[in-house]
Amino acid sequence: MTRNRTQRRRAAVAVASLASIASLALLTPAFADGAVSAPVSVSASVPASAPAPAAQEAELALPRPSGPHSIGRDTLHLVDASRRDMWVPSSGARELMVSVYYPARTGGVSGSAPYLGVEEAELLLKGQKLDQAIDDDKVAAVRTNAMPAARPAKGRHPLVVLSPGFTLHRATLTGLAEELASRGYVVAVVDHAYESFGTQFPGKGETSRMRTCVACDKVENAPNGDAGEKRMMAKAARNRAADLSFVIDQLTRRQTRADHGSSPDHGKHPDYPALIDPRRIGAAGHSLGGNAAAAAMGTDHRIRAAANLDGTFFAPVPINATDRPVLMLGTREGHNPTAEDTSWPREWRRLHGWKRWLTVVDSGHLTFTDLPVLGGQLGITDPEAPLSGKRSGEITADYVTAFFDRHLRSRNAPLLDGPSKENPEVAFHTP
Repeated sequence: MTRNRTQRRRAAVAVASLASIASLALLTPAFADGAVSAPVSVSASVPASAPAPAAQEAELALPRPSGPHSIGRDTLHLVDASRRDMWVPSSGARELMVSVYYPARTGGVSGSAPYLGVEEAELLLKGQKLDQAIDDDKVAAVRTNAMPAARPAKGRHPLVVLSPGFTLHRATLTGLAEELASRGYVVAVVDHAYESFGTQFPGKGETSRMRTCVACDKVENAPNGDAGEKRMMAKAARNRAADLSFVIDQLTRRQTRADHGSSPDHGKHPDYPALIDPRRIGAAGHSLGGNAAAAAMGTDHRIRAAANLDGTFFAPVPINATDRPVLMLGTREGHNPTAEDTSWPREWRRLHGWKRWLTVVDSGHLTFTDLPVLGGQLGITDPEAPLSGKRSGEITADYVTAFFDRHLRSRNAPLLDGPSKENPEVAFHTP
């Protein structure tokens, strides 16, 4: 194995360990896509600072969304019988787990939906040898701000589909999903089988199946070295793009509720075609998920706009989608115009519709997920990415929401017009 591939493997493993929520700031930030455009040096998993005793006892919690709507959550297990799984073809049809967050009516439902399953949390921690340092029950105890099986609010709403980073569980985009839902969006967060450390899928009867990251080893062992890894990641991005289109199909077509089975959130599925406006659909994602969101515009004309949160463009934006709005929001170090990832300048030149290239100072690759928000509550800091968890969450939510407000709702979004005193961390680039 070459030195560059060794470094990338260490980067992928290091970033994957951050999916254990509480370990967010333990590592130097890196690309989480398993392969990158240039070598990334990542140190071993050593805490930058140990949590204070009070922080160790603190209960982890997601911030309350700022929008006017209450939030409901539904969980779907979807099977695309038209495609075999690319990572494990012998497993049969492509499977997805989807958390749908939506504007809800108040009253009638109590309690909040769980953030992450117990076994999923345990696998994340054990996989990175953090299970002796962090209690998986503490991680699994995090609750969302969404009510399971809540009645949807009246009206038809824009739909945004979200795809997480490679190795990361869909739960890591919950904060962004809830913020969008509180502001009037239906949001479908997708888990792609065999691409996270551990995602639980339903089985027959009372059984369940845990899908672990088969893709991690396949990317690492791709033939033809660096070029082979990049080709496989491009294929994975396009495969995820097909996943996102399938989810849109399932949420917008008329169907019997039996098609989706029973909801793990213990209620009836909402009538999604009545809830969603099919003329206002967008896609976004973190890391590989951001690449998938942009790629999906080329094969699905229903996707009107896409946001890429710090993801390398392994798969270029298809030529027939380069006139559609694209938001590129990333780290200052990794995605400024002179950074080593050349895919952003390449795509910027190809895009000829509305576009924005923004970077955030003092951020890390996982700034655009829930992980800094939750990690900060344990008192863990990372000198390589000192932006606070609070600001990480606010910047991500505000700029992504402004982007979709402008392009799915035709609303004025001055936040996207240029730098602002309220957000000094965010730079606009026009190379």
